[in-house]
Amino acid sequence: MSNGVVVAPVSIAEDAREKERHSEPDSLGSSGTDSDTYTESENEQPDSDQDPEKDMVPSSHLSALKSAKGEGLQKQPQQEIRIPTQPRTDENLHIHHVIECSCEVMSCQFNPEGTLLAVGMNDGTIKLYNPENGDFVKRIRDSSCYFASMPVTSIRFCRSGQSHSLLLATYASGHMRCWYVWGDECVWSVKEAVEGGKGEGHAQRQTLCMSVSCSNEQAASGGSDATIHLYDLATHQTLQIYKASSTRTLMDGHRLRVFALAFHPEREREFISGGWDNTVQFWDTRQPHAVRMLSGPHICGDALQIDPVTHQILTGSWRTDKTLEIWEYGSAEKVSEVLPDPYGNSKIYSCHWLGRDHIVAAGSQLNMLKVIHRHTLKTESRFMGLSSAVFSSAVCPAGKWAGLIAATSGNRVWLLDREGQRVKKNKQIE
Repeated sequence: MSNGVVVAPVSIAEDAREKERHSEPDSLGSSGTDSDTYTESENEQPDSDQDPEKDMVPSSHLSALKSAKGEGLQKQPQQEIRIPTQPRTDENLHIHHVIECSCEVMSCQFNPEGTLLAVGMNDGTIKLYNPENGDFVKRIRDSSCYFASMPVTSIRFCRSGQSHSLLLATYASGHMRCWYVWGDECVWSVKEAVEGGKGEGHAQRQTLCMSVSCSNEQAASGGSDATIHLYDLATHQTLQIYKASSTRTLMDGHRLRVFALAFHPEREREFISGGWDNTVQFWDTRQPHAVRMLSGPHICGDALQIDPVTHQILTGSWRTDKTLEIWEYGSAEKVSEVLPDPYGNSKIYSCHWLGRDHIVAAGSQLNMLKVIHRHTLKTESRFMGLSSAVFSSAVCPAGKWAGLIAATSGNRVWLLDREGQRVKKNKQIE
């Protein structure tokens, strides 16, 4: 799409509010599996002075976040192919490890070296695991998290100017916190205020997503009040708050919740964002409003990615048609969309590029994760039979387990590898 402007459709806002009013939590029941299961209670030592009740999140917190993500009443798809009722994979996808957690998992992220997997819980706790064997490494949480036990909505690793390994996290409470990975110290924390004193049906801003610039010098966060906050990671100061202009006939920013952000992999001053208003906005950090946009994707999770080589944009939409689309960054024109799967289409919460030739996508309704060939646009393998939605996923970027897939569903984290990846690892061992 060109740089033209469009009128912000009122029906989108009404549809989103209606969806929120009728949202219900997913079932949190778990299913069995033939794979070996790692259980935290067997390997992780709990804090001796911790009150078990503190790990229990009020149901209102979980409902609020799921409502924010757009999860509605589930309808069973009418397909001739039967979806399995137990977790399993097909074709060349395999279950590598299963991590059992104490409560529902809302976000996950590998570190750049591929040696750690960070998992964000709905009680405000972050836990680190070894992706090779699923072993628990450590917990990241301080006293402030106990008093504001709200879900961890996004996680990103980065490095400080002194090359310290840091972890940034956003919370449904409106907080953004920076942690030392190998210490128990919160380096800095900020409580994001609602721009203009109003939230979209909420008394406070829910911070829902985040992205870190290619230099690791800046980070941007998006939330329920349709604004984007830009931070200097060295000074911990807010540099700018981006939003749509006051002219309602211009779509130069978001009008509804922002659920995804992605900095350009090479251009420090450029990033894109997506959310409930069916647009992807293009931003220049020097401008207060979006500089251009494309329309179509209905984004409700971490489903907006820029390919580091081709710079093409991948979008995942929480709907049953046109769920995965590929766009040119420069022209904002659509290149292609993923073909329908015989098993049916999930409503997408999370999608990622997987190397140069594949795409990973996962979501709700069918509660399925798929690996799709980028060039044929056909589904090659699936992970299915889950009892609840896949809210987040991540791809290991480097190291021994580069390409390993993490997927969160209910209180479990599933680590998945592909057959070709297994062969490669075995050859390295020999």
